[in-house]
Amino acid sequence: MTKPVTLQQAIQHFSDEQTCIDTVASLRWPDGVECPACGNKEHYYLAKQKRWKCKECYKQFTVKLGTIFEDSPLGLDKWLIALWMLVNCKNGISSYEVSRDLGISQKSAWFMLHRLRLALQGHGIMKLGGSAPVEVDETFIGGKARNMHKNRRMKMKEVGQYKAKTAVIGLLERGGKVKVQVVGQRVGKQMQQIVKENVLPNSTLMTDEFSGYYGLNSDFTHNVINHLEGYVKGEVHTNGIENFWSLLKRGIGGTYVTVEPFHLFRYVDEQAFRFNNRKDNKGKKISDADRFATALSHVTGKRLTFAEVTGKVGETAF
Repeated sequence: MTKPVTLQQAIQHFSDEQTCIDTVASLRWPDGVECPACGNKEHYYLAKQKRWKCKECYKQFTVKLGTIFEDSPLGLDKWLIALWMLVNCKNGISSYEVSRDLGISQKSAWFMLHRLRLALQGHGIMKLGGSAPVEVDETFIGGKARNMHKNRRMKMKEVGQYKAKTAVIGLLERGGKVKVQVVGQRVGKQMQQIVKENVLPNSTLMTDEFSGYYGLNSDFTHNVINHLEGYVKGEVHTNGIENFWSLLKRGIGGTYVTVEPFHLFRYVDEQAFRFNNRKDNKGKKISDADRFATALSHVTGKRLTFAEVTGKVGETAF
């Protein structure tokens, strides 16, 4: 069967375990299978055990070793379908839906999705800006006051709604990529530092009237749109990053319903990955299959244990 294009074709294609192994191996080792222990390319393939044996160090290894799939009792047929759905569902996919679709427990599906989100993080996007303007804005993630318990509503009134919620800053290059970071609280110095670290000097910035952005004029051409007066003033607006916030909040509020601040960065990174891989550099729409292949090519060298994802120990990546 040729490369799958739709979810139905993907389910059929990845129903064979050897096909799954070959797919992951081709993306992980494009120049040929290498031993994770010593890097040697000379090996035997043990067909019955679905693993390789190195001719140099004589260690056996599977395609899962050294990836987010490591030590998982679930087959790659379930992992790859879950990844396909995660990167191609515009508003994300809940662990309950994955549990029902794949026939696994909700707890396993929840852990599986967090491990897959680890593969979607970062990937070293270069600094934004240069010839294209960069829109900078922040949003606040948290429940609506009308849905809260009376005690929590009272607490929100005491500290203020901005401090009661988690702040997220976003930087969008018009026609290009977005960078998003959870900052906890909206602090001007911290947000200015994030802008300087992620935007090329002398670029054009578009922000709202938040006073925390004042002082960026020395490094950038800083344009401000006052939302009390309007939302667009010629080329000055932040509608692009506002669009990203709407996508993020539809996913969190509609699909995931509630997200702990401890895990918020994972969901933010997930949405940023889908947004950044909607079109290529020429503006052509990226297919579901290509978006899936991009995500699958980043599963190596990352590991997330259940203790780490539940906050019992700090996260590490090898």
